[in-house]
Amino acid sequence: MSKVLVPLASGFEEIEAVSIIDVLRRAEIEVLVASLDDSLHVKGANNIIIQADLHVKDIIAEELDMIVLPGGWDGTYALAEDENVQNLLRKMDEKGKNIGAICAAPFALNAAGVLKEKYTCYPSVEEQIKKEGYMGDSAMVVEDANVMTSRGPGTALCFALAIVKKLKGEESYKALKEGLLATYCE
Repeated sequence: MSKVLVPLASGFEEIEAVSIIDVLRRAEIEVLVASLDDSLHVKGANNIIIQADLHVKDIIAEELDMIVLPGGWDGTYALAEDENVQNLLRKMDEKGKNIGAICAAPFALNAAGVLKEKYTCYPSVEEQIKKEGYMGDSAMVVEDANVMTSRGPGTALCFALAIVKKLKGEESYKALKEGLLATYCE
């Protein structure tokens, strides 16, 4: 069974985090929700509190198949500044393991030096990243090597489904997409 880490920092975007966690678990992918803080209760950008499973400091890159970062500016800045998250991202990239980020979170990938040439993110975040290769709204999900990025809350289901396709294959992707009535996803 694939194992995916979703690290949460105060100020994360709830729609993105919950969509990713929910869709991956529906696909029978093990999802570890990890808090950056001492508390396992993490408050999102819209004051919704999520109970994390463990602390990010206790995660080892070798045990993961993928790490996926939800957006939200406050959460993204925390992910970009957290030594544990940044080290995990670099180790995952060195091993060619899958990395994902949505909305503002590609900023944290860029801080770790793992963002590839082609990417997408929430409009205007690319100005903070200052990296060529921004694909804008040409696709809901952009893949480049082992890195997958997406635009924001409205693309969260499609992003999560693209992760399912990558980790579980076309058949699981199609069945889940149909069951979620997400026919608009590519």
